[in-house]
Amino acid sequence: MPMSPDFEKRLNEKLPKIIDRFGTPFHILDEKGIREACSRLSIAFEGFDGYRNFFAVKACPRFEVLKIVQSMGMGFDCSSPAELKMVREIGARPEGIIYTSNNTPLSEYIEALSYGGCILNLDDDSFIKKVTAIKEISGMPERLCLRYNPGDIRGGENEIIGEPTEQKYGTPHERIVAAYRLAKEAGVKYFWLHTMIASNTLKVDYIAETARMLLNVLVLLKKELGIEIEAINIGGGMGIPYHPNVDVFDIIGLTNKISQIMVDFSGKLGYFPRIVSEMGRYVTGPSGVLVTRCINKMHKYKTFIGVDASMSANPRPAIYSTPKEECYHHISVVDRASSETEVVNVVGSLCENNDQFAKERVLPVINEGDPLIIQDTGAHALAMGGPYNARLLPQELLSCVDGSVRLIKEAETYEDYVKTQRRAMNNPQILTF
Repeated sequence: MPMSPDFEKRLNEKLPKIIDRFGTPFHILDEKGIREACSRLSIAFEGFDGYRNFFAVKACPRFEVLKIVQSMGMGFDCSSPAELKMVREIGARPEGIIYTSNNTPLSEYIEALSYGGCILNLDDDSFIKKVTAIKEISGMPERLCLRYNPGDIRGGENEIIGEPTEQKYGTPHERIVAAYRLAKEAGVKYFWLHTMIASNTLKVDYIAETARMLLNVLVLLKKELGIEIEAINIGGGMGIPYHPNVDVFDIIGLTNKISQIMVDFSGKLGYFPRIVSEMGRYVTGPSGVLVTRCINKMHKYKTFIGVDASMSANPRPAIYSTPKEECYHHISVVDRASSETEVVNVVGSLCENNDQFAKERVLPVINEGDPLIIQDTGAHALAMGGPYNARLLPQELLSCVDGSVRLIKEAETYEDYVKTQRRAMNNPQILTF
């Protein structure tokens, strides 16, 4: 947001002992901050009957985090069989799971609708007939959600997700009525509507207008098919300010605007649908940081601060930076009170020049051995990590509300990295011709 002053103070007080015990690098997540974000969502939407946030598991797929948000009353938005299995393993109920995917093989729908099922969110209208025809499933579930793509009705909010007409997601506007007609004919009794057309936006009006857009679709569906949509899912996309001195998302302002929009539509609809969301980044993003250490200070055409983490631990700057704009993560230098600064690039050790956490950044003078905190890694950063160059993923810790710090994910080892290869070698499956 970057990290809250409270989280920063608590972490800095403990950091020497944490580093002494666990070494670097590591991600550390803050339980208190995650719970507070969950509470802010609940309080902001408390005037909406039936509101629930379905935490986007892709943001931070860690058992301990999922347990925390579940204890705060949240459900889960899953987009793969592994995510489904994770939330079911911690006891998530069918009504607390939305399965949203795209380009989905039928085997995944079988998995999603097994073990009591879930709220199935079909990305494209073509899947309605396919799901209906799956023999392992006894017909279409009674409750179904469809993902909506407004096309050129709405402009894209940012480069991450792009213009709706360029997206691979959702049923186009001109086919949405036909899609719900198919679902109704297939035996669906309870209908939801979903969209996701923004990513990490701080613009309250954009998400509020997304709610208005969905309500317009509800009016259309009631007029054409007599369907009353049970719930609208306004998606995720509520952002966090990665840069310092940027205002946080005005969630109270959002709910006030949505409430007024709902009132405006009450006469057209004759009922109020449930509002649900799938916020992930907002819940965990600011409550996670990557702690790393300067291991080399190199003076070339620029000054490079080489750290013991790489983009394997946080690939966001490499993935989302553009020639026009850097994908910014704020970096602080621990216990550096000096006012002396220098312009540096903070880099990892991969054989890729985009393995850089910061470019041309003004930071306090850094020496070898100094710890650095790369902030806002609690969502999508650790989740996107991968062992390119065989640079293995770092350990992950949780700062608990009782003051303790504990390991929640071990650092990957060489044996972890090669185990699937070893299994194949030890149990060869050979097709000869």
